[in-house]
Amino acid sequence: MANLTSNFVGISSPNPFWLASAPPTDKAYNVNRAFEAGWGGVVWKTLGEAGPPVVNVNGPRYGALLTPDRRLMGFNNIELITDRDLDLNLQEIAEVKRNWPDRAMVVSLMVPCHEDAWKAILPRVDDTGADGIELNFGCPHGMSERGMGAAVGQVPEYIQMVTEWCKRYSRLPIIVKLTPNITDIRLPARAAKKGGADAVSLINTINSITGVDPWSLTMTPSTGGKGSHGGYCGPAVKPIALNMVAEIARDPLTAGMPISGIGGIGTWRDAFDYIALGAGNVQVCTAAMVYGFKIVQEMSDGLSNYMDQMGFASIEDFRGRAIPTVSDWQFLNLNHTAKAVINQDTCIQCGRCHIACEDTSHQAIMAVKDGQRHFEVMEDECVGCNLCVLVCPVPECILLRTLAPGETDLRTGQVVRGEHADWTTHPNNPARKTT
Repeated sequence: MANLTSNFVGISSPNPFWLASAPPTDKAYNVNRAFEAGWGGVVWKTLGEAGPPVVNVNGPRYGALLTPDRRLMGFNNIELITDRDLDLNLQEIAEVKRNWPDRAMVVSLMVPCHEDAWKAILPRVDDTGADGIELNFGCPHGMSERGMGAAVGQVPEYIQMVTEWCKRYSRLPIIVKLTPNITDIRLPARAAKKGGADAVSLINTINSITGVDPWSLTMTPSTGGKGSHGGYCGPAVKPIALNMVAEIARDPLTAGMPISGIGGIGTWRDAFDYIALGAGNVQVCTAAMVYGFKIVQEMSDGLSNYMDQMGFASIEDFRGRAIPTVSDWQFLNLNHTAKAVINQDTCIQCGRCHIACEDTSHQAIMAVKDGQRHFEVMEDECVGCNLCVLVCPVPECILLRTLAPGETDLRTGQVVRGEHADWTTHPNNPARKTT
């Protein structure tokens, strides 16, 4: 059986599934239940001190984007960092770590951007026996207006400065949690590395508003008639997070830097995507809040079964394996040619592929043949865009077939060149050097 044991910046855990810093990790009661369910580690909900008191709203803190059948797509929150007493939190962290020595215990911190504030709190966290510290430079609401959270994470110089302070005053591994509310995620990651960070984690939540009530004309959720922008997470943010993880993993200035992947993870497949793109472990929040802590059992079993099927003994066997396949657009191989093919044996004649292609794409799917309802791809019009594959409700009913070298593309009349021909010298490549 595959070994799911994770060793992330020297922090060992029985599996790579950690709970992210959020409501599920706010107190010992929750964390004990999480460890009983099988989570490999937690990042304790963000602690703070030396600033205005943290007071959360006593009303709706969460909003959501739902599908018509009420499945959750995206989750929004306006909750601040912990409003529990710092001493109580530190006491519970120490107790939980003593009771669960094999689980990862990382503490999230956010204090004002002053050296004395960090110097005061870091040794207290070290004394709990925790395994590491995560710097919350990502929270986009409430705390950022106080000059913390994303207000720090959006300024690389601040990231480097605070990270250096933390490395100076703590003996624990330092993980810098990055905000996605920035143009180029590589810049804060580089700053974290310059500051001596042991790893980065990403993404934190995305600044968002989920909607407006059509009857009251009030944004939702609202408390006392007003609402605020919050942090967006859940399945909808996963593609954004994966792109940012991949950008850091393939950046020459941060390549090899350990990454903890966060954003929209609810299945083993989600975790696999992050690990294949370079993450050493993953952090989960929304899925646990929606489905409960036992979801980790499905994720662990699924990942273990996949690894057994592939012959992977550990996650290191496939970590980062997909990074070389991520490219800038200008280096894509335009010699590749594909055409959609509809399996007539499994086609249910719903016509969704035809409607999508006819109305919005390349008019490459016929709807009638010999006077009968029949859907078939016309290769002389198909560009292999993949839209029909995505809208088809029957799995693998429509697939893309790659044309082999020597075949003629009926749309262009050109003979397909070798699949691995040197695209860098192709005359149509915009990145090709010209004289």
